[in-house]
Amino acid sequence: MKKEQMVGTRLPSELVRELAFIEEVEQSDRSATVRRLLSKAIQQWKLEHYVRLYGDGKLTLARAARDAGVSLWEMMDYARARKVPAQYDLEELQRDLGTIYGSPDQ
Repeated sequence: MKKEQMVGTRLPSELVRELAFIEEVEQSDRSATVRRLLSKAIQQWKLEHYVRLYGDGKLTLARAARDAGVSLWEMMDYARARKVPAQYDLEELQRDLGTIYGSPDQ
């Protein structure tokens, strides 16, 4: 049993022409082309959304990566490319250093 659903939408003529061009170049049908493009757009939206939440201090970088469906390294690269400041303070650094060097406070 397929877990697919039919979704319909109206598109401006210019967008339909662009879609037809992509179909011709990619040698694919309309459904496959729309699915592929929509999948890429959703992934891009998720990256932007979760890096914004990370930048606002609402999520950790690891949580943002998990929720966006990418690796931690990919999320770090994406955040760096978007110039999102690291959400890492002195207390976290000291705690991490204590863990690494076996501080008596740990």
